[in-house]
Amino acid sequence: MPKAVVLLSGGMDSATTLAIARSEGFECLALSFAYGQRHALELEAARALARRFGARQETVTIDLRAMGGSALTADIAVPKDRSLQDMGKDVPVTYVPARNTIFLSFALGWAEVTGARDIFLGVNALDYSGYPDCRPEYIAAFQRMANLGTRAGAGGQGFTVHTPLIALTKKEIIARGLELGVDFGMTVSCYDPAPGPVACGHCDACLLRLKAFAEVGTKDPATYR
Repeated sequence: MPKAVVLLSGGMDSATTLAIARSEGFECLALSFAYGQRHALELEAARALARRFGARQETVTIDLRAMGGSALTADIAVPKDRSLQDMGKDVPVTYVPARNTIFLSFALGWAEVTGARDIFLGVNALDYSGYPDCRPEYIAAFQRMANLGTRAGAGGQGFTVHTPLIALTKKEIIARGLELGVDFGMTVSCYDPAPGPVACGHCDACLLRLKAFAEVGTKDPATYR
């Protein structure tokens, strides 16, 4: 089986991405990050999801709180109860500066060491909260860089960055995950959860998730306050 590094946060998008990679015949190496995020409960979900799908899982610790600049890594309030229109206006304060670049760089290094030539990332460019590092142009640029700046790439063993969810709505992501046996009750999406985990039900991530499950016509198995 060819190997693939899958970035696994523990949320519903990354869980579905892991299931897709596994269904396509890859031996999955799941990579998660403890980066000082306020919603670190997602790491427990990532470990459980990796076990469920038979993936080797590693967690890398980096402290992005040293840079701050985000409601997820600094003492900045997480926006609540925003309309879909407001979510799409600007890059929100929950954006973590350069996060996907940092995560993908670690994934690239692990892929080169383990002989994997495929990297899976669960970014989404439709129902997303305005993050610039979720766009197709960004992914294409990173893939070009990966093949220019690595020994494997220079030797002709090119890397491919897969983004199977990038053109899907959240509704379509949930439907695909259910087809592949994802238990969304294991996932954590909330930006500001209480122990349990118990989702707030008011942040952008919760609102988008609740909307998508309603559109699918299936009850969201997450626990809300």
